[in-house]
Amino acid sequence: MSDSNVLDSIIEGVLEDVQKRIVPMAQIREQLQSAPKLRNAYAALSKEPMRLIAEVKRSSPSKGELAVIAHPVALAENYQEGGADVISVLTEERRFKGNISDLISVRAAVDIPVLRKDFIVTEFQVYESRILGADLMLLIVAGLSKSQLTDFYQLATELGMDVLVEVHNLKEAETALDIKSKIIGVNSRNLKTLEVDDKNFELILPQLPDTVVKVAESGISQRSQVAFVQSLGANAVLIGETLVKAGNPVHTIKDLLNR
Repeated sequence: MSDSNVLDSIIEGVLEDVQKRIVPMAQIREQLQSAPKLRNAYAALSKEPMRLIAEVKRSSPSKGELAVIAHPVALAENYQEGGADVISVLTEERRFKGNISDLISVRAAVDIPVLRKDFIVTEFQVYESRILGADLMLLIVAGLSKSQLTDFYQLATELGMDVLVEVHNLKEAETALDIKSKIIGVNSRNLKTLEVDDKNFELILPQLPDTVVKVAESGISQRSQVAFVQSLGANAVLIGETLVKAGNPVHTIKDLLNR
């Protein structure tokens, strides 16, 4: 497998699927008029102590199918009850078995901010995220040129959304800081090879300034790992696999956060 194979092939599929959804700008402007009122994800993730982004995630390229999740709303409500601060909903269809309708139904059912977890690689998807009611939107530095990253970040901010800018090495972290990112996610999984390396947390989290909300992503399944990333400066963790596989997500969240 070549170094860029996985991420490139995911983006290729996303671009194909986006083509089927694109609508004229006039229609986008009209839909923006009735877009849901936004919730403040930055404020939700800035509070003390450790915060949690809990993910509705059926499948992943690295692990295959994780959980069936016939009722994403019920799962999201459990997350909220357990003490999650933000709900992340996968909307990428091919590799993660997510869909846009999950985001819409979850957003309508919970009171906390919702993250649209997808591979945003077009301007249309930024507008689409706002129309769908995403309070927080993901931008992955490894999947975008610097100019795309800058433009999409600026547009999302103008539309009122918060942005989780995801990095997995120090060079990408510098890029994220260059564009004045307020929320930076450090992913221990290399999206090009799918390998997880916890050293990413040690390498990157302490280098990020305190003015930034720092989110540790991937491979976190135990309370000791949450405590470890917290000691490195993380303000929040993003957890999917462990929670979708948990028989009792409410209990698991309380356990992970030591509440």
